[in-house]
Amino acid sequence: MDTTTHTAWTPGAIGDIAALHARTYAATHGFGAFFEAKVARELGDFLLRLDPARDLFRCAMRDGRVLGSIALDCGEDPASAHLRWFILDPALRGQGLGRRWLAEAIGQARRVGLPEIHLWTLDGLDTAARLYAAAGFVLDREVTAQQWGRAVTERRLVLPLTPRC
Repeated sequence: MDTTTHTAWTPGAIGDIAALHARTYAATHGFGAFFEAKVARELGDFLLRLDPARDLFRCAMRDGRVLGSIALDCGEDPASAHLRWFILDPALRGQGLGRRWLAEAIGQARRVGLPEIHLWTLDGLDTAARLYAAAGFVLDREVTAQQWGRAVTERRLVLPLTPRC
């Protein structure tokens, strides 16, 4: 089975990515419909305003379904790029795709000239935490609150970027 990577919206991408997030986080964190709807709404808004000169979007497709995604939103805040919707189906994990996509996103933020990249992640996502740490992300703050229908601990990670000559 061949997996292809798309760099822009493709039919079914929003629904598949929202469903992948919903299934994953329902199983790991007990999230419900509010979370899935938020992912779909915000991803849809992003894809409608995607600027390939600034932003980055990747989705991995196999057999007509999206099995992974990553986005770098460079238009949300002039001081920081926002890494979002980074997820891989278990069938794609462990092959280096996530590491490659993360490196592409970091490279894009550097090309755009933003001073940092930030992301929000959840307590308990140990594999993701190791990937982010290896890329140089550091903990900026941690917040425990009622979110997504239950108490969760969210972590904001930041990667400071230095201009390249």
